[in-house]
Amino acid sequence: MTVAITASGAAAEAVESVVPQLVGDLVASGITGLIPDLWGPEAESEAEKRLGWTEAVAVSAPLVPRIVALREKLAAKGLNHIVLAGMGGSSLAPEVITKTYGVELTVLDATQPTQVLTALGDDLEHTVLVVSSKSGSTVETASQRKAFEKAFSDAGYSDVADRIVVVTDPGSPLEASALEAGYVVFTADPNIGGRYSALSAFGLVPSGLAGADIGELLGEADAVTVELAQDRADNPGLVLGAVLAGTKPLRDKIVLVADGTHIHGFPDWAEQLIAESTGKQGRGLLPVVVGLDSPEITEGLHDVQVVRLVASTEETREVAPGEVEISGSLGAQFLVWEYAVAVAGRLLGINPFDQPDVESAKVATRALLDAQPEATPPAITVDGVEVRQVGGLPVGDSLESAVDALLDHLSDDGYLAVQAYVDRVHHSELEELRDLLAARTHRPVTFGWGPRFLHSTGQYHKGGPANGVFLQITQVADDDLAIPDSPFTFGTLVAAQAAGDAEVLSEHGRPVLTFTVKDVQAALPSLINALR
Repeated sequence: MTVAITASGAAAEAVESVVPQLVGDLVASGITGLIPDLWGPEAESEAEKRLGWTEAVAVSAPLVPRIVALREKLAAKGLNHIVLAGMGGSSLAPEVITKTYGVELTVLDATQPTQVLTALGDDLEHTVLVVSSKSGSTVETASQRKAFEKAFSDAGYSDVADRIVVVTDPGSPLEASALEAGYVVFTADPNIGGRYSALSAFGLVPSGLAGADIGELLGEADAVTVELAQDRADNPGLVLGAVLAGTKPLRDKIVLVADGTHIHGFPDWAEQLIAESTGKQGRGLLPVVVGLDSPEITEGLHDVQVVRLVASTEETREVAPGEVEISGSLGAQFLVWEYAVAVAGRLLGINPFDQPDVESAKVATRALLDAQPEATPPAITVDGVEVRQVGGLPVGDSLESAVDALLDHLSDDGYLAVQAYVDRVHHSELEELRDLLAARTHRPVTFGWGPRFLHSTGQYHKGGPANGVFLQITQVADDDLAIPDSPFTFGTLVAAQAAGDAEVLSEHGRPVLTFTVKDVQAALPSLINALR
């Protein structure tokens, strides 16, 4: 098999009981045949226009020589530093592809001003910006584009049209403005949703320009297409779909751990695919990205399913009780997981192709940007940390009491989400808080960088089961950055995104606690003490 999956415990039982029914219902051939009614009548209209990813290998193959030719043309002009402005599906797959192939790509999926300033200050002379947005109206991407256009102009570069490459859907406002500006434009298949777009122009253009072997990547995916189309018990898409959503009772916390795989960062890509596809109608699967020694792996939680990404090997390896191991090439894994999550949507009885609750946070953000109200005064300030709550959560008089109040709402089947609206380039150490909190709570803990998680797990937070509690950590940067031709700055935008998301979560009955800091390093010891 191109992708090998080994399951034990409840996952193996799910494969044995669920896959034969999927085979009998012709689900695999139905997905490949673009049959839209596999997910019920309510999902049919959306599914009709969202199954293009099954044909992505064939559709994308002609893009490869065009991307390679552009890379060579840019390199001949000394333009070899690729920066990607994109959110969610537009950035997660290219990040995995380029890391796995060992080529450099700067992924700018942030509105934190210091992170944007870092990207602007890194080898601008040799920079090409890839502006990637399916809708063509993503506020983060539009703002990043304006900042780079101004930087190129201020630097006196006469070749700005050579320095910006656009990836978008045909007919989007971004396509129109890019063509008017003389930029190179790649249009993607509009029948592919953002989180299913790894093998489309959204995944291939920035990765190929950065130097990844995208022809090889498509070849890896092509090698598994026949297996995925067949209604057979060993179809890896059906097997993995059963693992994810077929356990009884449902183990709906999917713990993802890279354990020896050659693929770098794959769990972060799978996180969006799973959470945004399944978290709706009060149901869903929560992906939890962890390390090898994280508490969720060893605590035997009743609702956790551990999935390990392992090295491709012919050696017999004993799978830990109750766990699942999966191996295979990157291109094949992309396609297998896409099939599997579509199958999981059918098993859960939801539409895996829409994202109805993603827009709510965007609406709240836009309202705050239009009104630009004064910041809500903190309930308390301790050691340079401002503490705010939304929805009446008591905070007491210390960081510890505030955290205690939040965790009092954490149920035996719930989870804690840490949301860091912080410069992840300079403060990656904040991710260490995840394990600390998992050890304290004995429950799954997710960690997301804001605002990028709004385009991934944000859908699950509002549309999935109402059993999450939320800790925001926001950063007030010393150096803000204006967004050209906009009435707000990057600092204003990221603050509005955090506040808007907290507001929507509270409206959905989710407890939210916010810690705001200016100096992350100075505040870190106090945060660690409070969370421990």
